[in-house]
Amino acid sequence: MLKHATFALLTLGGLVLGASRNAAAQLSDDDKKGIQSVTDRWLAAMRTGDTAGVAATYTEDAKLFPPNAPAVQGRAAIAHFLGQFPKITAFDISLKEVEGHGNLAYTRGTYEVKLIPPGAKSPIKDTGKFMEIRRKEADGSWLVLRDIWNSDHGVSQ
Repeated sequence: MLKHATFALLTLGGLVLGASRNAAAQLSDDDKKGIQSVTDRWLAAMRTGDTAGVAATYTEDAKLFPPNAPAVQGRAAIAHFLGQFPKITAFDISLKEVEGHGNLAYTRGTYEVKLIPPGAKSPIKDTGKFMEIRRKEADGSWLVLRDIWNSDHGVSQ
């Protein structure tokens, strides 16, 4: 009986210690603010067509997974890919979820964009969702490591 009680106590103690370690590793408010700051920089650069500014919010080894296209790897390739986008007239995103542990986090959100494809007379609108994996860099910034998005319904007028 004592053997079972000792085992149960040790197991319970291990669970409590494990839970406290996990709680300590969760994102702090400063981490969440840092993630939001990089998101804000990304959005401002996208709105102005600053592809170098957008690419700077990605890690050097980042991967982009655009819809209906091959994966894009590396900051320079991401800048080139984004340079092919049509002119953006409006862009809004909303972070719906930000979670993480240690130096990794993920974001999930929605977007609404209006852009003018080549040859179009007026902007078209698209809405959709995205998910990113972020990594905390040595300087404390939370850059995008992996990025995937897709439309809710396709492009419409």
